[in-house]
Amino acid sequence: MTGTILIVTLLVLLLIGVPIAFSLGLGSITALVAVGDLPLMVIPQRLFTSADSFVLLAVPFFVLAGELMQHGGISHRLVNFANELLGWLSGALALVSISASAFFAAISGSSAATTAAIGSVMYPEMIKKEYKPDFAAVTQAVGGTLGVIIPPSIPLIIYGVVTGTSIGELFKAGIIPGLLGALVYMVIAWLIAKKHGYRSEGRISSSRLGKSFIDAIWGILMPIIILGGIYGGIFTPTEAAVVAVVYAILVGKFIYKELDIKKFFNMFVKAGLTSSMIMMLITTASVFTWIMTVNNIPQAIGTAVLSFTSNEIVLLLLINFIFLVVGMFLDTTAIVLLLTPIFFPIVTQLGMDPVHFGIMAVFNLAVGQMTPPFGVCLFVASGITNVSIERLVKAVVPFFLAAICLILLYTYVPAFSIGIF
Repeated sequence: MTGTILIVTLLVLLLIGVPIAFSLGLGSITALVAVGDLPLMVIPQRLFTSADSFVLLAVPFFVLAGELMQHGGISHRLVNFANELLGWLSGALALVSISASAFFAAISGSSAATTAAIGSVMYPEMIKKEYKPDFAAVTQAVGGTLGVIIPPSIPLIIYGVVTGTSIGELFKAGIIPGLLGALVYMVIAWLIAKKHGYRSEGRISSSRLGKSFIDAIWGILMPIIILGGIYGGIFTPTEAAVVAVVYAILVGKFIYKELDIKKFFNMFVKAGLTSSMIMMLITTASVFTWIMTVNNIPQAIGTAVLSFTSNEIVLLLLINFIFLVVGMFLDTTAIVLLLTPIFFPIVTQLGMDPVHFGIMAVFNLAVGQMTPPFGVCLFVASGITNVSIERLVKAVVPFFLAAICLILLYTYVPAFSIGIF
């Protein structure tokens, strides 16, 4: 009874356009009031308990680091370096967009921030070079999805908190899938560029490449310092987020001298709004999943799924399909919080490594960010380029098909998803 009321209320609220966090909270309250077997005092208690986590402090700091990078000249210099490195290839600017997104993702941890930061720089340049607007715009969206898989990744942090999996191990495991994803997307972009006859930017110049590398070295060092510090045991992922903020401020203000103190307030406000939205999702989803757990709903769903098939290959395919479909409609953070408690016990029962499952799930959700109807990277790319969603949906198809192949690879070849390469 409680489970039915909970899920039906959530679906109704989502269908009428209520934001996800409020839908989760109102659904939980409605279920408790309707059944009356638990006091409403449980709601604030669970909200506070779920937010009272040292690890979750990494979220606002990584979001702020992304803002500081974007306004401190780091992202612009990374783009210049990527352009000098790849400019000799056909469709060079498309390849630069994706590779620069991979660099930026290794610092910001956010897909939307990656799409906005790189897209605002690269899209105008691609249009000047007569790239088709839909191809130029979709390249920014596809590159932006790398933000949730290449460490540091906010969804991986949340998955680690929910499941108790080592965030350091998740970060380590996310490197190969993220970089391989970037490489595959670059190959697809190169093939499209060849087909449409997009030219290269000219021969590679060792002098210009060296100059751009020196200019971007502080940005390139940032993920090395962050990830090296985590893996070397120098600081925790949470402390690494603080290091990222301090580093971005020092580089942007005193080395590149592009950080304007007057803009600090706006950057902090924007980072605060984004972080509060994420934390609101985390806390309300915690209440929602707690009520589900108390009423044995995940166990019931797990039993139903296992009764459908006991074949591990088919089961993982079914779980992937559910993640992919739900990822087309809901925010990545919300999905991690809602679906992980349901499927995590099932996959661990099958003997699947928690890190492997985390990489599989989060990469799947990254693909959802470039698919309609609610792919956040598509909407951000559309917003900064004024290219319609309909045109972006057509342009994203080759990348989407390649991403499906990658999901299957990461699912059925564990070596790619547990960081042993």
